[in-house]
Amino acid sequence: MLAIDPVSVRTRFAPSPTGRLHLGNVRAAAFNWLFTRSLGGVFILRIEDTDVERNVEGGEKAILEDLHWLGLDWDEGPGVSGSHGPYRQSERSALYASEVTRLVDSGGAYPCFCPEGAADREGVSAEEVTHQYSGFCRGLDSAERNARLVAGEPHAIRFSVPRDQSEVAIQDEVFGAISFPTNDIDDFIICRTDGRVTYNFGVVVDDIGMGITHVIRGVGHLSNTPKQVLLFDAMGADRPVFAHLPTVLGPDGRKLAKREGATSVQEMKAQGYPPGAVLNYVSLLGWSHPEEKEILSNEELVASMSLDRVGRSDCQLDPDKFRWVSAQHLAQESLEGLVDHVAPFIDRDRFRSVGENLSAVIDTLRTRLSTYTDINDHLGLLFPEDEVHAGALRKKVGADPEVTTTLTAVRDRLQALERWEEETLGAAIREAGILAGVKGADLFHPLRRVLIGSEKGPDLGKILASLGMEEGIRRIDQALS
Repeated sequence: MLAIDPVSVRTRFAPSPTGRLHLGNVRAAAFNWLFTRSLGGVFILRIEDTDVERNVEGGEKAILEDLHWLGLDWDEGPGVSGSHGPYRQSERSALYASEVTRLVDSGGAYPCFCPEGAADREGVSAEEVTHQYSGFCRGLDSAERNARLVAGEPHAIRFSVPRDQSEVAIQDEVFGAISFPTNDIDDFIICRTDGRVTYNFGVVVDDIGMGITHVIRGVGHLSNTPKQVLLFDAMGADRPVFAHLPTVLGPDGRKLAKREGATSVQEMKAQGYPPGAVLNYVSLLGWSHPEEKEILSNEELVASMSLDRVGRSDCQLDPDKFRWVSAQHLAQESLEGLVDHVAPFIDRDRFRSVGENLSAVIDTLRTRLSTYTDINDHLGLLFPEDEVHAGALRKKVGADPEVTTTLTAVRDRLQALERWEEETLGAAIREAGILAGVKGADLFHPLRRVLIGSEKGPDLGKILASLGMEEGIRRIDQALS
């Protein structure tokens, strides 16, 4: 029997290196991580890489990068010391073989010389299965079985489902009491003819060996649960606590899946979503805060996470809600942090003049941003790409004699400033208005049209601070020329 360390809470996230993480499996990783951190437990990363045909080059590295970016650190797993490894299934073959032998020796499994059928292929739906395994090799006498083994006849190993047990019953933390009739469960293969163990067997051996106490995963895995529970029982191990999360649907109402182009972490990062917003949003897919709060930091999520607030209903991705959550996170960032995060996303080919005043630029536009990449949708307000057209508009505005008087007073007052800052700029504009005998819209509208081409927009002090002294004066002079 595999030993279980007496640790209070041990969870695992066990992705396959078949591509980038998408919102669906990020949700599973997040719930495991948040639940574990809320209880001071151990979070394990395990790479299930035995399906060589589906693995992609660099897949594991991509997963690690995605988890690091999200801030989901692990206590045991690749790159981290731990006493329950190896943490890649491809490196655990000897352990699997040993457990297969032990199960056969105990009578819990037997060699099967029958060809594998549709019912034996993992991932095949019940509708696709036209027949169940007959159980023929289960009834072989020991003499015939041994003779065929000695002869080297190819064979798989099947688990012997206990027929004196009418059902497999579990108490799921989300879906409650669930039972599965054992008559619906074939003697399933645990080791193929080529020596590779099947998914359900490998998962159970790993969960026992790593002392997993809670299995938190999508409800799509619920169909695997009865087979896994039977294996836990047959191996003499305590069953972990199961919690199956509701299905995540795409915006179109279809089940979210990697192969259907679900939004990956890599795509979200490229689109300028901050990692905290991603974690916040996925946590709301099936879970709710006790006080119905929706904008939560990582620390707040950890403090409030509990499985009893996970719902059973399917949850659907809402891109608008995701952008709203992201916007709230950006609004809470310090200006210094926001500048650091936005700067790499600026399209320098389009906006070459954005430079030393970047902090003021970001401060002026920050309320318009939902993601970091949104900056390129709004920089044109301050830095028009068609400067010829913008210059013509400035001259047209400045052709009005009353506006000329106002602009001249503003320019003279601005040139006298010792500090080009938002507060001093705003005060200078108001003082210029007094000198020119104008105020309100008569002062602000023409000046804003000269500076950004529109009567509506950010505060004039912010605009001028963003443009800088040289560019701000240049635009006013152009209107007066």
